[in-house]
Formats: sequence, structure tokens, C-alpha cells
Amino acid sequence: MLDDSDVPLILQGAPDTTEFRKLRKRIIRETRAALDHFAMIEPGSRWLVCLSGGKDSYTLLAALVELQWRGLLPVDLLACNLDQGQPGFPATVLPEFLTRMTIPHRIEYRDTYSIVMDKTPAGRTYCTMCSRLRRGNLYRIAREEGCSAIVLGHHRDDMLETFFMNLFHGGKLATMPAKLLNEAGDLFVYRPLAFVPEVDCDRFARAMNYPIIPCDLCGSQDGLQRQQVKQLLDGWEARSPGRRQVMFRALMHANPSHLLDAGLFDFAGLTRQGKPATDAE
Repeated sequence: MLDDSDVPLILQGAPDTTEFRKLRKRIIRETRAALDHFAMIEPGSRWLVCLSGGKDSYTLLAALVELQWRGLLPVDLLACNLDQGQPGFPATVLPEFLTRMTIPHRIEYRDTYSIVMDKTPAGRTYCTMCSRLRRGNLYRIAREEGCSAIVLGHHRDDMLETFFMNLFHGGKLATMPAKLLNEAGDLFVYRPLAFVPEVDCDRFARAMNYPIIPCDLCGSQDGLQRQQVKQLLDGWEARSPGRRQVMFRALMHANPSHLLDAGLFDFAGLTRQGKPATDAE
């Protein structure tokens, strides 16, 4: 088990149980695997680690800090919270937490909440516009801070849900990429928790007693497409444990010749080889 006297503050106070030790090691192993698999690490670079105050972003930050502390992540980390002006948002929680943990950070206030509420038609979800405004501000902050990447806390289940939302509602096969280059070509977007299940993020953050902040802006709406997809996946998982992981593996084993996109596979260029087989053959 980690010795509290030697580790960063964000890793101190961990439960001294076998179950938690296995959980922490699994998260670190899966995070490191994603970093390597998607070639995210550029030694000497600086990352803007986006912290919302939810269980996923706390888990992300703790995992990156541990990998950095172990010498496995040779980059500088700058934690960042974008306060979007939501009514009732506990604005002091994250700066106090990050200061107490002695983690370099930047807190930015931008009232995007009012814009989202004003511009979103009645009955529509806030997520698209909220995400777009948030992303634009994070790109700006990353450039101002000399960062090469913004790092987000989306996990395996987020990626699965996005895939099915695109399938059911968008008419395309796509999900959140674990590594993305922005349109301007100057910043990467990384999702190092791509292999980590949501349940592990929840167990870890709660066991560490991090001050979790719920997202009331999105959670206040009923009938969200993402919630519907989540419920569908929960049902499949309950009836067939391990189904989520099987589906996630499928996202990593696409076979273009067995899909129907002529832009990905040259169906017109397929040619027969040799002479036709005879009945005897």
C-alpha cells in the first residue's frame, strides 16, 4: 500500500483494504495502457487537466498525478476548472481542494450558463451548446498556459453511450476518440480513462472522499438521450455481466470490409483472382 508520508497529498488517506488496492492498481494499469495504446505521451509537454468536480475528473487527476509521481508520465500537469456560472455552483470547493493538495491549477469564470439558457429552444437539451462553449474556453486557456493538450475525464462507459447515441440518433458509427487533434491543429484532446469503467471511477473517488460536485445543469432535464442509452446498457449488463466490455472491445476491432462505407473500403476495387473453381474442385 502507498505510504502517506511519501506520496502526493491527493493520494493520501486511501483505504487500507485489499479491495481498494486492487481497484487503484486496476485504474492505474488501464490509464497507463490507454496512454501507451493511443500514443499520448510527449515527454516535456504540458497538459491542461480539466476538472469538473465530478467523480470521473477526480479519478483522472489522481491517476495522472500517481503516474507522474512514479516517473511514468514525464509531462507537466495543470489542473483547470471552468466555472460556467451555474446557480448554486459551489465555487470554492475546487480551488480549496487543489490548493490543499498543492496541485498547480487555474480557475476560470465564464458565464456560459446564461448563454445556454437563453439560446437553447424549449424542450431541447443543453448539452450540445454547453459543451461547445466549454470546449472553446478550454482551448483558449490551454493556449494561454502553453499546453499542448487538454485532458478530459470521459471513461469507457461515456464512449459506449456516445457510440449508441450516434447509432440511434445520428445515423453514424462514431464515438468519443481517445486522442483527437483539434481543427486548428495546435492542440490534442486526450481521454486517458478510455479503458476505465464508470463504476471504478465512482468507487475510487468516493473511497478517497473527494468533494464530488454533481452536474445539476444537465441532470435537471428528464428524458435525455444519454440517460435512455445508459438505462439500455444497464439492462444488458444486468442480464449478461461483461456485455459492456465486449461491446467496447468491438470499437477497437472495426472491420471496414464488413461494413457498408465505400469511403473506408474500396469495394469497387475488389477483383477476382485466378480462374473460377469447377464443381469438381
